[in-house]
Amino acid sequence: MSNTAANNLDAFWMPFTANRQFKSNPRMLVGAKDMHYTNAEGGKVLDGTAGLWCVNAGHGRQRITDAVSQQMAEMDYAPAFQMGHPKVFELAARLTAMLPNGLDHVFFTNSGSEAVDTALKIALAYHRARGDGARTRLIGRERGYHGVGFGGISVGGIVTNRKNFGTLLAGVDHMPHTHLPEKNAFSKGIPEYGAELADELERIVTLHDASTIAAVIVEPVAGSTGVILPPKGYLERLRKICDKHGILLIFDEVITGFGRLGAGFATDYFGVEPDMITMAKGLTSGTIPMGGVVCSKNIYDTFMGAPENTIEFFHGYTYSGHPVAAAAALATLDCYKDEGLFERANDLSGYWEDGLHSLKDCPNVIDLRNLGLIGAIELESIPGKPTARAFEAFLKCYEKGVLIRTTGDIIALSPPLIIEKTHIDQIFETIRTVLNEIA
Repeated sequence: MSNTAANNLDAFWMPFTANRQFKSNPRMLVGAKDMHYTNAEGGKVLDGTAGLWCVNAGHGRQRITDAVSQQMAEMDYAPAFQMGHPKVFELAARLTAMLPNGLDHVFFTNSGSEAVDTALKIALAYHRARGDGARTRLIGRERGYHGVGFGGISVGGIVTNRKNFGTLLAGVDHMPHTHLPEKNAFSKGIPEYGAELADELERIVTLHDASTIAAVIVEPVAGSTGVILPPKGYLERLRKICDKHGILLIFDEVITGFGRLGAGFATDYFGVEPDMITMAKGLTSGTIPMGGVVCSKNIYDTFMGAPENTIEFFHGYTYSGHPVAAAAALATLDCYKDEGLFERANDLSGYWEDGLHSLKDCPNVIDLRNLGLIGAIELESIPGKPTARAFEAFLKCYEKGVLIRTTGDIIALSPPLIIEKTHIDQIFETIRTVLNEIA
């Protein structure tokens, strides 16, 4: 019989975690409020990562808690297949009102991974519905992260997320990433060089022919791979090439959505409108799992050409538009609006940038990147020990009361939007101390 004691750590197979290392010296979080976690030892840990890029409104927000509690008491669940409930329609209307006029229909999911797979399926089915069913190819980007569904890892370009899972989806190709450290190292904000990398899509079109390509999916700012920014003019060129060849453009805004860049979405920040946007994370500020795909009126109307009594799109989830998640999302949007959190992020972005770039003289720092309230500190790898230096920094920062995130030998930062300047100072002072200690 297995040990089922409450303090036995064996049963939980932890995601994206060195399980044996963690279970030999666990780091347990037992509480959270505003900008801080509380650990099992009673210590306060400043959240420099908004959980996993998601707690944009801060922890323990009473407004969201009350909305969730009230909804659970009123109606805990309602099916979304052939039935509806008021809050999900209200949420869809609120979301589309935040986006450019052409993006006006929402399909709800439960995570960013599901949102990506949904968007890819919409793209394929859209072309088929309009009589262009030969368009089956999907184009992603090297080092892209689009969740962990088979569609997402197929168009994604992080090798460790792909290599163990076979051949994945057929007919997928990848553009190069936009990280050019030889030209753009230590850029402040959007880097100058590399817009021409968008022209690689033309090469892929020449190779496969445009008539076979359904969609291109990119993160406007690639987060999980270590904060890779689009060069000036890059997204605009992608949009023009997609328009030229009848290819749908999907922005994966699971990270960049809901104020992370100091604007509602990256489409607002860059002034480039995609055909679809995926979202999750900040949609509920991480409180209840929820995601979605916002698509253009043209895409939606194409599906509505089916006979009126038939299901137009055979796709969905048991928990699509879950009433408790919808209540959490509506309350979260109220927090963002009433507290001006997107504007707050924009106002603090300069102070954040200065703090990040103050680390340029620290040992082993080979690049610094930032946009809005996102930051990356790239460290030189220890020969033969990739990831070791950044992971040591992660452990030491945690010991000193600051939570950071690492990917490879890159420290990635993305704090809640309620952050104060004193918190920004603490984050970068702690990292400076740690980088000097592990030199």
